[in-house]
Amino acid sequence: LMGMIDDATGEVFGLFHEYEGTMPALDSFYHYVKQHGLPQSLYVDRHQTYQSNTGPSVEEQLEGKEPKSRFEGVVESLGVEVIHAHSPQAKGRVERLFGTLQDRLVKELRLAGICTKEAANRFLLKYWPKYNRQFNAIARSSVDLSNSQSSHRPVPQEKDLKRVFSIREERTVNKDNTIQFKGKRYQIKDRWQGNPPKKIWVEERLDGKMYLMHGDRSLRYQEVEKTPAKPKPEKKPRRRATGVTPAADHPWRRSALRPSRRTPARAGVQQGGDAIASR
Repeated sequence: LMGMIDDATGEVFGLFHEYEGTMPALDSFYHYVKQHGLPQSLYVDRHQTYQSNTGPSVEEQLEGKEPKSRFEGVVESLGVEVIHAHSPQAKGRVERLFGTLQDRLVKELRLAGICTKEAANRFLLKYWPKYNRQFNAIARSSVDLSNSQSSHRPVPQEKDLKRVFSIREERTVNKDNTIQFKGKRYQIKDRWQGNPPKKIWVEERLDGKMYLMHGDRSLRYQEVEKTPAKPKPEKKPRRRATGVTPAADHPWRRSALRPSRRTPARAGVQQGGDAIASR
């Protein structure tokens, strides 16, 4: 359960996901913003989804910026501050909420006969209003702060939330009008007026689809197979040299059997053949 609780009123919101990661966190916050607007800040833990565990890149070092996770980049692009808790006790309010829901919500789901994620999320649409009417508190101030920086704010009209809540990566356009992304090759089918762009953005959105974007223009594309590399010619195995027995009249053999001038030839030695035999 990706759950959130409003610090002023105790109002609860949450959705079930398969795992805790960037896309589930973005999806949960997207539906929260659609329903409540933009909060001033988010108080989260130091899970790798919410805080980058890698060192700064060269560009970040030159600009003096700290590395940010993809979730942080999306949230802060909407003007929402991300605050990291350094211990579970620091965010004890939401931890106590999870303890309550582990008992109360699990029983409600069991009584309703729900056993799938999709059915559970449909159940939550009716469950949260009932839960909040019973347990939320009245804010200390009743002043409408929707136009202030102190509470939830409406989403700016120029912000397209479907594009904002996505994982965006820049890619280089090759000379054959293709890009490489996650080990696959994609052919851009749109024709360009003038010189083609050198860079485009790949957006993985919450609906599970991938979009190629050049500015505000969505590009048509199709996946193509990579051109197979030309096979290298097989090297012929080297022929190993085989031993050759020299003939009996070979000069090397005659020189080896010729008696030395310094040493007289032995009596009873017969030359010729492959061996030397004595009588």
